[in-house]
Amino acid sequence: MLDQGAPPHHDAPAAPPSAPGPAARLMRRKPVERLVAEGGQGEGGSLRRSLGLWQLTMISIGATLGTGIFVVLGEAVPKAGPAVTLSFVIAGLTALFSALSYAELAGTIPVAGSSYSYAYATMGELVAWVCGWCLVLEYGVSVAAVAVGWGEYLNELLDGTIGVTIPAALSAPPGDGGIFNLPALIVVLLAMAFLLGGARESARANTVMVVVKIAALVLFCAIGVQGFRSGNYENFMPLGMAGVSAAGATLFFSYIGFDAASTAGEEAKNAQRDLPRAIMLSLVIVTALYVLVAAVAVGARPWRTFTDSEASLAQIMSDVTGQHFWGTLLAFCAVIAIASVVLTVLYGQTRVLFAMSRDGLVPKVFSKVHPKTGAPRANTLIVSLFCGVLAAAIPLGQLADATSIGTLFAFALVNVAVVVLRRTRPEMPRTFRVPLSPVLPALGFAFCVWMMGSLSTVTWVVFGVWMAVGLVFYFVYGYRRSRLAPSEAK
Repeated sequence: MLDQGAPPHHDAPAAPPSAPGPAARLMRRKPVERLVAEGGQGEGGSLRRSLGLWQLTMISIGATLGTGIFVVLGEAVPKAGPAVTLSFVIAGLTALFSALSYAELAGTIPVAGSSYSYAYATMGELVAWVCGWCLVLEYGVSVAAVAVGWGEYLNELLDGTIGVTIPAALSAPPGDGGIFNLPALIVVLLAMAFLLGGARESARANTVMVVVKIAALVLFCAIGVQGFRSGNYENFMPLGMAGVSAAGATLFFSYIGFDAASTAGEEAKNAQRDLPRAIMLSLVIVTALYVLVAAVAVGARPWRTFTDSEASLAQIMSDVTGQHFWGTLLAFCAVIAIASVVLTVLYGQTRVLFAMSRDGLVPKVFSKVHPKTGAPRANTLIVSLFCGVLAAAIPLGQLADATSIGTLFAFALVNVAVVVLRRTRPEMPRTFRVPLSPVLPALGFAFCVWMMGSLSTVTWVVFGVWMAVGLVFYFVYGYRRSRLAPSEAK
């Protein structure tokens, strides 16, 4: 006699659990343990752990310091007047709140994908894709924007040394009076050459360049303060708080590099200990230098005389001393400084695409690692050529604002991610914890949204088009090829 509770032997077996619906698949998360376990592994090889705290800090400073001062200051001063120093502080505070969240997540999830990977572990694949797509905009376009400014200082240097400059047709993009920005393409290709040699070699070159640019800014302050006129600060906020906010949104472009260290999570010797320290240390150093240099620059030159000329600091040096030598020297330092920004930001871009490729969301070619150098060679070549052509063909101002909005969006997601991970995985060991969470992450999120609102309508339209293109790519390619998809079909 059969047990009443047992099913008859001829009954069909129970149906397997139904597969998750489309909405659930969009929210599939990649476990933190899996993210960490796959760290460094690529197609045909693995990244090499060769970077210590010093190199990681230099990567962050290299990616950050110089962009706002050497390139965007001339655009920000006309928007805020002498209060541009306050704009730097506001942009720095916005970056600080997000940096705290980055520091916690970088120590908890030390992988190459930066905020893309953090979003994948906390908010699901679709949000991670959106974040990664923003990072592609942030890193890739900022490389191009900074490279455009490099050509301005190169011409200043050439004029001061040999009395020859590159013709406007070959040193400015279309729309800025030129046909093709050859110097911008050249500096991207030089950075590419360093990156192809491997992370350790690139870090050594970057360290030298960072020391040069810090020395250059300290020299500017020492000489520029001699021309300081207190009268230049009499009307401190001539364009009101709206001008300060608008300048702050533009200057936030100057802080995007601090998260570059988080993209080195799989090449750091002790990532959980060193990444949080490198992020916070670099941001403090950069903010202090930015505010100091901006204060001296406005004190030495009436704010109404600032233009969008990218060589404004060199001009101030020449005006204060009455000698062209100092301006030429600063131009030389700026050429080195901006080259280091291009190098380190391009590095971050390749590592984000490496992580996205390993997850199956972009083609596998981006995660192929050269066995001899430990560098993603094909990835570096493709990204460098794309950024170089972009730099040679697009005006600076449009690039800077497009970069800012992508950065702010990604940072906002990081502030959300740190709160989500605290709630879902409170037991995870953390080498750094955001104080007063969730208050400070909430402030970081609010600041990012506020500064996004200060950007122009055209920038929002460009951002919307970029997001639409990204979503189309995801649903056509990444949604089906994701490495998480096969496990759900089993």
